[in-house]
Amino acid sequence: MNAPLLIELRTEELPPKALNNLGESLAAGVVDGLEKAQLISGVADYQVFAAPRRLGVLVQNVKPVQADQRMVKKGPSVAAGMKDGEPTKALQGFARSNQVEIDQLSQIDDGKQMVFAYEYTQAGQPLSALLSDILNLAIKKLPIPKVMHWGSSTYTFVRPVHGLVMLHGTETVAGSVLGLSSQNWTLGHRFLSEGRITFNHAADYAQQLLEQGKVVASFAERRARIEQGLSEAEKAMHARVAYAEGLLDEVTALVEWPVVLQAGFDERFLQVPQECLILTMQQNQKYFPLLNSEGKLINRFLLVSNLQTENPFHIIHGNERVLRARLADAEFFYLQDQKTSLASRVSRLQNVVYHNKLGSQAERVQRISQLATAIAPLLGVDINKAARTAELAKADLLTDMVGEFPELQGTMGKYYARHDGEDADVAVAIEQHYWPRFANDALPDNLLGTVVALADKLETLLGIWGIGLIPTGDKDPYALRRSALGILRMLMQHNLALTPLLQAAFDTFPAGKLAANTVSEVAEFMQARLAILLQNTYAQDVVAAVLAGNVENLGELEARLAAVTQFKRLDEATALIAANKRVHNLLKRVDISALPAMETTLLQLQDEQNLHQATEQVAVKIQAALKQQNFVQALAELTGIKEKVDTFFTNVMVMDENEAIRNNRLALLLSLSHQMNAVADIALLNE
Repeated sequence: MNAPLLIELRTEELPPKALNNLGESLAAGVVDGLEKAQLISGVADYQVFAAPRRLGVLVQNVKPVQADQRMVKKGPSVAAGMKDGEPTKALQGFARSNQVEIDQLSQIDDGKQMVFAYEYTQAGQPLSALLSDILNLAIKKLPIPKVMHWGSSTYTFVRPVHGLVMLHGTETVAGSVLGLSSQNWTLGHRFLSEGRITFNHAADYAQQLLEQGKVVASFAERRARIEQGLSEAEKAMHARVAYAEGLLDEVTALVEWPVVLQAGFDERFLQVPQECLILTMQQNQKYFPLLNSEGKLINRFLLVSNLQTENPFHIIHGNERVLRARLADAEFFYLQDQKTSLASRVSRLQNVVYHNKLGSQAERVQRISQLATAIAPLLGVDINKAARTAELAKADLLTDMVGEFPELQGTMGKYYARHDGEDADVAVAIEQHYWPRFANDALPDNLLGTVVALADKLETLLGIWGIGLIPTGDKDPYALRRSALGILRMLMQHNLALTPLLQAAFDTFPAGKLAANTVSEVAEFMQARLAILLQNTYAQDVVAAVLAGNVENLGELEARLAAVTQFKRLDEATALIAANKRVHNLLKRVDISALPAMETTLLQLQDEQNLHQATEQVAVKIQAALKQQNFVQALAELTGIKEKVDTFFTNVMVMDENEAIRNNRLALLLSLSHQMNAVADIALLNE
């Protein structure tokens, strides 16, 4: 009878950041193996279990025995197997290898020719004969960066394994994995459970672990319980939890029986910037800080315990004591850092190596400052403020707080700049010059921050690329792709041109320091990144058409993309796109730079005269629309010349035998091409 199949590996504490992925991967590997062995009826239905000390999977409708299978072994072709009515040595060898007589072989068509074949029925193997190999293969495929040995065993796994359950319905499936024989029992919570938990049926696993073992085996269910507990505490305390990315998953991977508790710390620590306190609580202690309605940290926090007791006083008190020491360290660093101004730290940056080919952080700061003062006028920013921000932007790297928490670079610079009496805009820009830090992060919200952020990222991109450290595959140790994306987003927001800024960044480096083709290579790289960025919102052909137009001011991109998208919906669009492709193909056959200027006296046919007149008229309208950045109108004007273009291609032979007439007609098409592609290269659009 088909029945649920339970597999559990009971281990020592698994790495929390990898736990959920390990559970999903193991389950997928087991299910894949069962499917390939044809041991699952219908679509695979399974449940994943991943807890700190166990990985498991429950698969429904697993067969106890494979079905018998009709097997076919192909041998030599009929032509090669028989010669003059007698079997060849090849055919005799094939029959002998299968331990049958030649007359027991059949002849089948393999799609190319008739061949001899041995057809037989293979009896299905029992689950017990296959399951150990299936599980071993699934384990080998797990994404484990580093494996462990334990005891005198030669087996390896992410953590030592102490128990194996393989249960099919009510029957224990015999087998051995990682040196362990299968059984029908496991152990529960380290402290809340006593003795073995024996399973009478595979389907009872999760419920028995919950009731007898005080273990919530499902990662998703534990996560939901924690979320519910945090939500209830939020409401009761009229506060809001400050979530860090990945923190909830990490805490879920640390506990088997989650209990959300409230705790607090001395109010005096709130004088320390809340970013420091929040990072300490989240990163070091895995606590959940609480914010008030204004987004300010309060001196209360939530913790998730792995124990349930009638009186959690000692758990709460112990966690508060540990946190107090951590916060005291943060307070000490903060107060000590304030004794030395940011400005006085700048000179010490010459002792900090940025890169052995690019010099010190002090040299880097000089380049960023030079570039920032060049960008500042483009955004109407005070040059002196830009230079001051760039000068101080990296000084907080030498503070104790940033040394302890590198994630706070820039943030601490803001607080220390305020303490030093620096201009308020300068202080904010010091923090925001690192923005955006990742794909969907916020852009700097003040112009001074944008100027220095652009300078910082451009210096990184050109410098690292220029010394040959180019991103390859999934390797990008200096996050150049991230820098490129941030630059592009800022340029689009502020309608700035890319190429001049790349050149300006290149010029801040000493002559010969960077490869000569750095600017052109980075420009090409940026173009590719820009296409990827825009394709998240717009069709691929629309993006290709607009970018082919070499739009210099990136702030126009969104409007051009929207206009081209709208243009594609017009009834005349298909014919205009086709015509533009034809124009492209004709112009590709000649050197357009050598074409003479078009002369009206050489326009012999009425249809080419009509097209010339229509092109002249539409050019005026398109240029007027472009001046107003009305790209929708500029493209709409093309519909008025559709009939003239169609008639021209129907009645006029462009490649005339007379060279002067041929070149004149090509010059006319070149003029037409300029107008048709004024907004985007519409020849690249799908018809």
